[in-house]
Amino acid sequence: MAAAVAPDIGTLHHPATDAGPESPAGGRTTTARLTSLVPGLAAALAVAAAGTALGRRVPVIGAPVFAIVIGMAVSAFRAPAAALRPGLEFTSKRVLQGSIVVLGLGLSGHEVLSTGLGSLPVLLGTLAIALVVAWLAGRALRLGGDLNTLIGVGTAVCGASAIAATDSVIGAEEADVSYAIATIFTFNVVAVLAYPTLGHLFGLSQHAFGLWAGTAINDTSSVVAASTIYGHAASSYGVVVKLTRTLAIVPICLGLAALRQRRASRPTPAGIGWAAPPVVSVRRVFPLFILAFALAVAFNSLGLVPAGAHRWLSDLATWMITAALGAIGLSTRFRHIRQAGPRPILLGAILWATVGVTSLALQAATGSI
Repeated sequence: MAAAVAPDIGTLHHPATDAGPESPAGGRTTTARLTSLVPGLAAALAVAAAGTALGRRVPVIGAPVFAIVIGMAVSAFRAPAAALRPGLEFTSKRVLQGSIVVLGLGLSGHEVLSTGLGSLPVLLGTLAIALVVAWLAGRALRLGGDLNTLIGVGTAVCGASAIAATDSVIGAEEADVSYAIATIFTFNVVAVLAYPTLGHLFGLSQHAFGLWAGTAINDTSSVVAASTIYGHAASSYGVVVKLTRTLAIVPICLGLAALRQRRASRPTPAGIGWAAPPVVSVRRVFPLFILAFALAVAFNSLGLVPAGAHRWLSDLATWMITAALGAIGLSTRFRHIRQAGPRPILLGAILWATVGVTSLALQAATGSI
């Protein structure tokens, strides 16, 4: 989860493969890329296996939590070698996205639509309050504008994915991106470890916990992990709410781009020329894996997924989630967290507490609990 984290949206462009599948150079490049994934993928699977074994012994904690803790412990003892990074990045992003698509194979279209629409009052209220508090608290803490924006959008929308998408629009400094991701990651881990316990302490139903996790936890991986630990119904509900929330990155990025373009249209301080306005498209910031999730839901709604397959598909999704969390744990860069200093972490803590309390309060106000 270092500064090199890229948006988990769209498809990367590789000029070397433009020649097509019949190009020998393209073939070699593809083979080399696939081979480079093996070491990191194997490491993540090993951590997932250990987490699964411990999760069976202590099911109240669950395999995903054990996996991320084991991965972090390994990373704290010895940072993963550079050869592991491509596979770890692939597992933490693509395998996680794949697990969400697999979960979609067990959901109906009616369930997804009713969940998404029913969550909107809490979701939009939490989103708005998080962005306002981020602006106010960031100014009070005297954080740089870009860092404040990255942490605010990352907390309000979808963690590292939102940070990466926002960075593609505002062009923040690499250090600010690193600090923002480190801050978000810190509270993702806290949420995975604390939310299930707090949910039981508050006596939340599966529905209420899924809505709470989907609207209040930063990153998709952490929402999936925490809600999976809480229960299958919470997992299904939390994933749909989270994906609905993730779509907010599109209007936010377009709004930021419009704001930057308006500022760029003004003369520079020296009075000569104008800064080039940022160029952004919906495709660039739209999380394309959500389309795959929608197709999986449609596939199941048409009765094309056998009822007997739902159980093992659920188990497969849990295993993929565990592997993704293991990869995230192994990718932890404690140096970035230390370098961020207290102010970004303090802003993250303020926003983390704000969205958690706001979500529960709005659920109580709307009768969702």
